[in-house]
Amino acid sequence: MQNVRKGEELPEKTLKEFLQKNRLIASAKSELEVSQFPTGASNLTYLLKIENRELVLRRPPKGAIKRGHDMGREFKVLKGLNQGFDKAPTAYVYTEDKSIIGASFYVMEKVGGIIIDNKVAKDRKISASEFPVIANSWLDTLVELHDLDYESLGLGDLGKPKGYVERQVRNWGAQYLKAATEDIPEAPKVMAWLDEQQPKEYLHCLIHNDYKYDNVVFEDSRWKNIIAVLDWEMCTLGDPFMDLGAAMAYWVTDKDDPVIQQTFSYPTIMKGNPSRLEVVEQYAQKSGRPIHNLVFYYAFGLFKNAVIVQQIYYRYNKGLTSNEMFANFNQLTRLFCELAWRAIQNKRIE
Repeated sequence: MQNVRKGEELPEKTLKEFLQKNRLIASAKSELEVSQFPTGASNLTYLLKIENRELVLRRPPKGAIKRGHDMGREFKVLKGLNQGFDKAPTAYVYTEDKSIIGASFYVMEKVGGIIIDNKVAKDRKISASEFPVIANSWLDTLVELHDLDYESLGLGDLGKPKGYVERQVRNWGAQYLKAATEDIPEAPKVMAWLDEQQPKEYLHCLIHNDYKYDNVVFEDSRWKNIIAVLDWEMCTLGDPFMDLGAAMAYWVTDKDDPVIQQTFSYPTIMKGNPSRLEVVEQYAQKSGRPIHNLVFYYAFGLFKNAVIVQQIYYRYNKGLTSNEMFANFNQLTRLFCELAWRAIQNKRIE
């Protein structure tokens, strides 16, 4: 946790009055301690400590590009999942009233447990023998998510599975062009290839769309049980292999190019983690879903990452966020586009 960044503070008086009104605290006069989660580069996430309890508040960033950052939709997803998926944090309340903190937001429970990022992995000295257990639990939860009956959870209207892949290719390409700040030669090549090579027939289910190590919470250091999946901002109904491809786009390993390892260091880089291809093969075995067009899904995942970091850099470049961690995100955009084009040319994900 860190102190709240300048320009991203929360107005305490109106916030505490809101919490009291919704019976999350007993008194608006109680002392409130606010800190900010340093990880996560999209929606702003805060930890609220008040009256011997901890709450998490999520709100969109300032200057966000219109598409996405829909707090009401994210809250709806959580409320639905709370009806039948025990790995979703409990969602308490949502409001569109911008007079409270200046934006729509929702409040949910703070989940305990362990989130694995690079610092945690190094501090805990996670061994090579532990990562296969971690990866297996992580993958089991993804398969569990893809097997959920979304209709029974009241999420049948969350998306339109028919035409999902086509819309994703079109929409993410349009978002990239809208947020572009410099010329990256590989970007239009990747967009054209994705448009030409997209699968016409595919499965559909509930998908997370940002499933990675630091978006899951392990119960303890035995690594056998995941108690929560976080960051449901991009959850929808769609092709499960798009979800897997997005996850593999984050899965940098110690076999990758040293420049990639240095630029996009992640716990998957540590000894003992399976390769991307091994993860894909294990997913196929666990889910019973044979995977075709693997390079398409991987390349699309990389391109989507490029768009996400470019949108964040766009806000930084326009002076709409003061977070210095975004200063070089344009280089990440370039890297993701280059990786996607390389995978396309080599026709493989390793």
